[in-house]
Amino acid sequence: MLRTGTQERTGERRSLLLCEMNEAMPRIRRGSLADLSAVELLLMSAGLPTDDIRSIPGLLTWVAEADASLRGVIALEPFGHEGLLRSLAVAPNARGHGLGRGLVAQVEGDARTEGVRKLVLLTQTAEMFFRDLGYQTVSRDDVSDAVKRSAQFRSLCPASATCMAKVLHD
Repeated sequence: MLRTGTQERTGERRSLLLCEMNEAMPRIRRGSLADLSAVELLLMSAGLPTDDIRSIPGLLTWVAEADASLRGVIALEPFGHEGLLRSLAVAPNARGHGLGRGLVAQVEGDARTEGVRKLVLLTQTAEMFFRDLGYQTVSRDDVSDAVKRSAQFRSLCPASATCMAKVLHD
């Protein structure tokens, strides 16, 4: 195939643009202990609780990073076949690009792989966001006793927070 000089330059520009986009695209990965301080800062800036984040046994975190900075975080507190989805936060300069949806999708997929069949969450501000992702409002009475014993349910989130759940299908 023959290419004109214009086509070649356009192709080069497209390649450069794709490289720039890939550099700025956040990468979602499992969080580690080394991420905890940055995770806590992002959660605090979003007004989310951090009091118990370092003491939860088995807490799983995922972080989104780009250009060596944390852009988003989400966590899962597993309780057998049920999991408490918590701590979803996206940095203000990274909002509006689907990162929150990407983090939720990553957790749902990984949770499903680990045998979690139902995710539960409490929210004061993101009910519509989660409703768009298939979560439904449920009574706190419909949540397992194990989840009810979590600090999130007992004391960190007010009784006025909306309880939502989603069954994960294979």
